[in-house]
Amino acid sequence: MRQDLILLPGLICDARLFAPQIEALADVAVPFVPHLDASSVGEMAEAVLGAAPKTFALAGLSMGGYVAFEILRRAPGRVTRLALISTTARPDAPEQSAMRRDLIDLAKSHRYAQVMPRLLPKLISAGRREDADLKRIVVEMADAVGPQAFIHQQTAIISRPDSRPDLTRIAVPTAVICGDADELTPKDRHEEMAVAISGAKLAVVPGAGHLATLEAPDALSTLLRGWLGA
Repeated sequence: MRQDLILLPGLICDARLFAPQIEALADVAVPFVPHLDASSVGEMAEAVLGAAPKTFALAGLSMGGYVAFEILRRAPGRVTRLALISTTARPDAPEQSAMRRDLIDLAKSHRYAQVMPRLLPKLISAGRREDADLKRIVVEMADAVGPQAFIHQQTAIISRPDSRPDLTRIAVPTAVICGDADELTPKDRHEEMAVAISGAKLAVVPGAGHLATLEAPDALSTLLRGWLGA
């Protein structure tokens, strides 16, 4: 029986972030990738819950993980299982918020085209930064999301709460997945979550960066298939 699966994308990403998994898991999952466009993770969570089926499996990458935590705070009984990918339970650090505000200023001053050259090296592992196809997908997603939604998303990320106190209350099968070349949310952030969540299983994907679903699609699809069957 196929499960309803909500896939929450990261900053400046859309359904293309999960395209390989949507195809690979078609026999076991009915996917839904919402457009996250609001200035707080609370508003994002409410929009997702309003469009979601009664119960669902929930996977979030980066910003999507922050929204997943908020969904669990608001409606824990609706989530049947959880996958946290390339994310962290910690709030934004001051230096991260400062960088985000600089990027917001670019977008507000009609210089959105300058955002991706700054972000791209952080989103893709060092070994894949010359991969033209991968870079094209990321840039196309950013163009599709656009400057206004980008501003909203960065604002939501800056103001997100600390989710670490909530980790011990998570009581559904949980997968914690990261790439070992992720510079934005390194392995120790995932170890922290996996230790705190009862029964969580940690998987580290060799060579993958922050956008692990695109950099290591087969590995991510295999891990998510196992999680859906847990």
